[in-house]
Amino acid sequence: MNNPLDDLLQTPEGKTLEFKRDLSSPRNVIRTLVAFANSAGGRLIIGVDDGRRLIGITDPLDEEERVCNLIADSIAPRLVPSVELISQGDLTVLAVEVFPSSNRPHHVKAQGPEHGVYVRLGSSNRQAGPDLIAELRRSAQGVVFDEIPMPELDLADLDLAAAQTLFGDRRTLNEKSLATLKLVRRERNRLVPTQGAVLLFGKDREHHFPDAWVQCGRFLGIDKVHIFDQVEIHEHLPQAVDAIEFFLKKHAFKSARFGAMRREDIWSIPLTILREAIVNALVHSDYSQRGAPIRIAFFDDRIDIESPGLLLPGMTVEDMKSGVSRIRNPVIARVFRELGMIEQWGSGVKRIFDDAIAQGLPEPTVTEIATGVRLSIYLSQAPQSMQVKESGPAYAPPNSALLSLRLESRLESRLESRLAAKVVLLLREHESGKAQLAKALGHKTVSGELHKQIRRLLEMGLIEMTLPDRPASRLQRYRLTADGHAAVA
Repeated sequence: MNNPLDDLLQTPEGKTLEFKRDLSSPRNVIRTLVAFANSAGGRLIIGVDDGRRLIGITDPLDEEERVCNLIADSIAPRLVPSVELISQGDLTVLAVEVFPSSNRPHHVKAQGPEHGVYVRLGSSNRQAGPDLIAELRRSAQGVVFDEIPMPELDLADLDLAAAQTLFGDRRTLNEKSLATLKLVRRERNRLVPTQGAVLLFGKDREHHFPDAWVQCGRFLGIDKVHIFDQVEIHEHLPQAVDAIEFFLKKHAFKSARFGAMRREDIWSIPLTILREAIVNALVHSDYSQRGAPIRIAFFDDRIDIESPGLLLPGMTVEDMKSGVSRIRNPVIARVFRELGMIEQWGSGVKRIFDDAIAQGLPEPTVTEIATGVRLSIYLSQAPQSMQVKESGPAYAPPNSALLSLRLESRLESRLESRLAAKVVLLLREHESGKAQLAKALGHKTVSGELHKQIRRLLEMGLIEMTLPDRPASRLQRYRLTADGHAAVA
């Protein structure tokens, strides 16, 4: 039978495990124990070197007493961990096990309650700021952030018309149903919206929660060096799901597969998995935190979804993957559930992992980062190489075609017109008249829309006439200006 130390020594350090050689750096030991108590608990093993070799401690009983005195003298509120000596052969280590504490936030006495609070981030300790300290205090007191009322506001501050449109026939939003959904609470004989209601349907949401929006970006390659396209999404949270999906589709390829009597669209990105991940981010983000919105980053090999806020106390990445769930924002979650955007409570992340396996994709990863949690959905291959002819066989467009597709998409986003983007790209090659442009575009005649977009591009200063003194001349041509070339570049 294996000694319990054997299993521990084969486990990498992480959120709930850390090794120390000895007690020569008591400050770091105390910070680790505080971070364990404020996060998901953990075990500190003293008597193991950096190479994960068992070296033991001298005078085990004296070291046990010393660590107990350090904890009592250095941590507040009082922390009572389990301290035990574990022997293997002639060597003994000191194991300190800390459980998630209901008295959080704990802090290092020497640094005080404002600067001495630490949480566990991966295998390191992170000093908590005011927002995170407040979140720790709320969670310990059982206070739910999105259920807190906002007495300075009233129902006129909610876009109830948009909310009712989303609910449709599912529910009529009157005072009773709003209270049932905890979108409003009665304060001093009047109904006031909760923070969850303002996050969901607030007319001026970002005045109260400046980071409650979504930033989407498409990057060339597998890092953030070269950004190709980006958009900010400020819609009501339930509507943001479709807006994010639209952005992802814009930079993916679609093909067709024909089955019995019907056609099925096949996308180069796993939309069902991504939609689940997007909903999960919107529902579980910590909107009390300041400094970063929700971020969606589309790379050639993966899509990263970053939501602000560390995992709730007591939760680990392994818990998430196994289906254990704690809802940070029950008001938001309830509305998403009633709108049919959540199928089953607490199953989101596990279903993402299960669906990735079923679709033959690499296993997603969940990582705690400085600003929150990052969920990475990996693609089976780079999306630009997945375009499929409707007849069936796949092909990869040449690099020049890929660059043209990317550039056209980028210009379309900036100019808000695909036709204008195509005109700019044609004029990049050589100057042309309207009839030549129409022919190159595959049009039989110069359409009214082409006239309109050429006028727009002239007004924007991106193109110019070769004969500005004779605008109606049959010899008139158009070419890019310096600003036009800069836009393409």
